[in-house]
Amino acid sequence: MTADDPVLLALGSINLDLQVRADRWPGPGETLPVRDLLRAAGGKAANRAYVAARLGVKACLLGHVGDDDFGEEVLRGPRAVGVDVSQVKRIAGQATALAMIVVRGDGDKTILLAANANEAWGEADVEAVVKVVEAAPEGSVLTVDLEVPIAVVRAAVCAAQARGLKVLLDPSPADRMPDDLYAMIDVITPNPEETRGLVGVEVESAEDAVRAGEQLLARGVGVACVKLGDGGAALVTAGGREVVSPLDVEVVDKTGAGDAFAGALGVALLERQELLQAVKFAVATSSLAVTAYGSQAAYPDRGQLERARGGREPRG
Repeated sequence: MTADDPVLLALGSINLDLQVRADRWPGPGETLPVRDLLRAAGGKAANRAYVAARLGVKACLLGHVGDDDFGEEVLRGPRAVGVDVSQVKRIAGQATALAMIVVRGDGDKTILLAANANEAWGEADVEAVVKVVEAAPEGSVLTVDLEVPIAVVRAAVCAAQARGLKVLLDPSPADRMPDDLYAMIDVITPNPEETRGLVGVEVESAEDAVRAGEQLLARGVGVACVKLGDGGAALVTAGGREVVSPLDVEVVDKTGAGDAFAGALGVALLERQELLQAVKFAVATSSLAVTAYGSQAAYPDRGQLERARGGREPRG
């Protein structure tokens, strides 16, 4: 890699994950025994940057951590795989964001998130992010989520547009999505819950996902990749509709699978892969991400991904 190589910019949340396994969700007022405590780096932006680095491209993480011990801990994993963390700011007097995750036996999960430093942004911080986007090499891709203030997201997206850089949005949480942002997004990647929040469509089938994608295009999005509950995705563009099935894998833990999808799709956009192939690349990465416990620890490198794609047929 050289200084002129394009980079995947990952703007958004950086968290410490505290994760456990449980046989079921607890009832109201219940103390439920759990097991397999995992303490690991996480957050949507950190996960996207991590998987991009694992897949062999330059990645730069943009976000905030606190001035507590967690602030350094959550950057060790991304730093170890080569992510540029020089643009992550430690915020005085703030705690690092904390995600408390419970994973059921079927791999499904529930998350409680304390945003903390992810929400602590001033005007100078926004300006610093804009400068990073403005200075990014030609062909770079900006990936964003909504777990940081909308003012930050909007400023970065505007800067990317002015540079002619592709913008990929993971619209989480969906209730933060402003109407004016749709037309500024090249690719949007909602899961079924986020899709319901954005356009009111219950995604229970591929047909539902396509219908939702069409509504997202009508709002101004360039390309909609609506994720399905089984790990697949519907690709909806002005020129057509395609449904991509997941790899046939054993689901262990779905935590971070959506981030793996978004990060890998950002890599594919950066590499200028044809759109359908890009979504297949992202779906395969996301499929492998559910086969182990935890988020970043489960993400494949390029060799693992290519071997899996060559050796396993998609479902359906």
